[in-house]
Amino acid sequence: MFVYRDCLSGGADFDDPAVITIYREVNGSYSEFVTFEAPLRTIESIPLPEDPCTTLPAVCAQKGTYRFARNLPTTNQQVTYHVVYQRCCRNNTIANLNDPGSQGVTYTLSLSPEVLRLNDAECNSTPTFNNFPPIVICAGFPVEFDHSATDINTTDQLVYRFCSPEQGGGLAGSPGFGGLPTDCNGVAPSPACPPPFPGVNFTFPTYSPTNPMGGDPQVRIDPTTGLITGIPNVLGQFVVGVCVEEYRNGSLLSTVSRDFQFNVTNCEPTVAAVITSDEVRAGNEYIVISCGENDVFFDNQSVQRENIEEFFWTFDTNGDGVTENFTEWSPTISFPDTGFYQGSLVLNPGLNCADTALISLNIYPAVYANYTYAYDTCIAGPVTFTDASFSDAGPNTIVDWFWEFGDGNTSSEENPVHTYSIPGNFPVSLTVTDINGCMITEIIPLPYFPAPAVIIIEPSTFIGCEPAKIFFNNLSVPIDSTYDIIWDFGDGNTSSEISPTHLYEEPGIYDISIQITSPIGCFAESNFNDYITILISPDAGFSFTPESLNTFERTATFTDESLNADRWFYQFGESGVSFEQNPVYVFPDTGIQVITQVVTHPSGCTDTAVQTLDVIPQVRYFLPNAFTPNFDDLNDEFLGVGIFEGMRDFEMQIWNRWGELMFDTNDPFEGWNGQKQNSGRISPNGVYVYRAYYVNPRGRPIELKGYATLVK
Repeated sequence: MFVYRDCLSGGADFDDPAVITIYREVNGSYSEFVTFEAPLRTIESIPLPEDPCTTLPAVCAQKGTYRFARNLPTTNQQVTYHVVYQRCCRNNTIANLNDPGSQGVTYTLSLSPEVLRLNDAECNSTPTFNNFPPIVICAGFPVEFDHSATDINTTDQLVYRFCSPEQGGGLAGSPGFGGLPTDCNGVAPSPACPPPFPGVNFTFPTYSPTNPMGGDPQVRIDPTTGLITGIPNVLGQFVVGVCVEEYRNGSLLSTVSRDFQFNVTNCEPTVAAVITSDEVRAGNEYIVISCGENDVFFDNQSVQRENIEEFFWTFDTNGDGVTENFTEWSPTISFPDTGFYQGSLVLNPGLNCADTALISLNIYPAVYANYTYAYDTCIAGPVTFTDASFSDAGPNTIVDWFWEFGDGNTSSEENPVHTYSIPGNFPVSLTVTDINGCMITEIIPLPYFPAPAVIIIEPSTFIGCEPAKIFFNNLSVPIDSTYDIIWDFGDGNTSSEISPTHLYEEPGIYDISIQITSPIGCFAESNFNDYITILISPDAGFSFTPESLNTFERTATFTDESLNADRWFYQFGESGVSFEQNPVYVFPDTGIQVITQVVTHPSGCTDTAVQTLDVIPQVRYFLPNAFTPNFDDLNDEFLGVGIFEGMRDFEMQIWNRWGELMFDTNDPFEGWNGQKQNSGRISPNGVYVYRAYYVNPRGRPIELKGYATLVK
């Protein structure tokens, strides 16, 4: 049994020994035949494939070899033996599996009943794969790997196919996971789990057991020869399963599977012929197009320069079948006329690392881009563009126009009309393409600084109360900061901003005017008569008495002190309102009250005044100096009286003259009845010491100390 491991970044080591389990299958039922340990015989490093013409990335692979022998008894039953070894887990970086880090592997060999019935003369040896797959294959390069096997029974037929690699084991017993490593779902099952084994979870539909790598053309295996071919084009690590089935006289003797990992990576060739071109086709053919230029420059981008010992270019420049060699690295080659020419760039001819680029050159007639434009330079309006381009290929051979107007807008019309919303010096470009695909661009600067055809401002009109702050939004186009703009607000004030904000402080009706002069002297002006109406506003104000209220006095009288008002509205905190000019209001609660007065002028303009009034919460707590606990319902308890609203954190303790605590409570409504903690015998006559403590509604601590006389 050969087991391979990726040793580049650590990972699990080879098991030594490996636990092997053999299962007997009879009529679809499985039973454990034997479980044993197979010693690890050797560990070998797998060398990278030798390719002097390609630089391969660093990878590491090792091969562990296990050898063991077991005698399997023959039987008349239809018995299939399954030799099984399981191990977790696969690389987390595998690209074609879902959650590969949690999927283990099952290595298994199936021996059919036909094998067990063979006599000594017919003894069988299962096929052995001839080669180990390359540990690195290059993206974009053809793969041709001989995955065939050898069977010493030369008359047996071998059939190859991509098959699903099988799962085995799991993460049990690893850090952070429960269970034991030897469990069926553990990292090293012992015994191995019985068949059937689930296949790995491919990232369907992109990949599947029969399409494990994709590619263009798709990577496949020949069922007869075992040759794997295709061109992989996605980078990553890919799990691939290959099965070889051994048939004799049409009967299946055994199935041998291999589960391996392809590393598809970018490989850097040490020598590659590359040129700058308009198109690259299969077979390393480069398409070069020259439009109107018979002296053609060829840009040599070949790599790697230090490995290129010899190079030359070949071209049939005269079209007579006679080639001419050129030895400059990036030559300029003269051709006699338009037409089609073929050539090549040859690197290291006759050496191991050589390459050739095939070149197809098309020299087409020249194409010329040009245009004119027309517009009113002083009054904003559309610009008309007229194409004047032509091609030496003949009349009407230009088939595509692409305009970029310099303001982010484009057009594909031949003769477009464009309106600019902003002024400026615009680099207008026209790109034309003719029937041969020849393309050329002409850029002509367009100065566009007219005055607006119509001056538009917001708001359209305004009626408001003084003082009024108004934003004048200038919507006229085209204008920017290079234009001279003068606003006259009609109240003696002006501004040079494009869109100013102005404060009107006096009532009245105002005319507005605006003058706009472009950088080239174009002028526009508009007057807006009776545009702004500023109405008289009242002045809110009020007073109140008394200036301070409390729990016991919550009534306030409000006196209006506003000017130019004929309507009044008062908001008393969140508790009430009034429409009287001089209201009287009783506050239902204590605390800071926000009083708002809104007054209205006959014009409809309003003004607001806001004041605060403090209704101070007060606690009044009094204790007597004596009490008579004789159960006559008169002064039977030592109990405080007063107004307790807002009181918090209340405490009261009472001691006798020897310092013994006789009573304590946190309830201001609970009194002392003369008994110790209000239970048992009445205490003797005498003087007792009390202490009462509480915090008032504004957070101030209050402490009372005194004497209570107990009289029976």
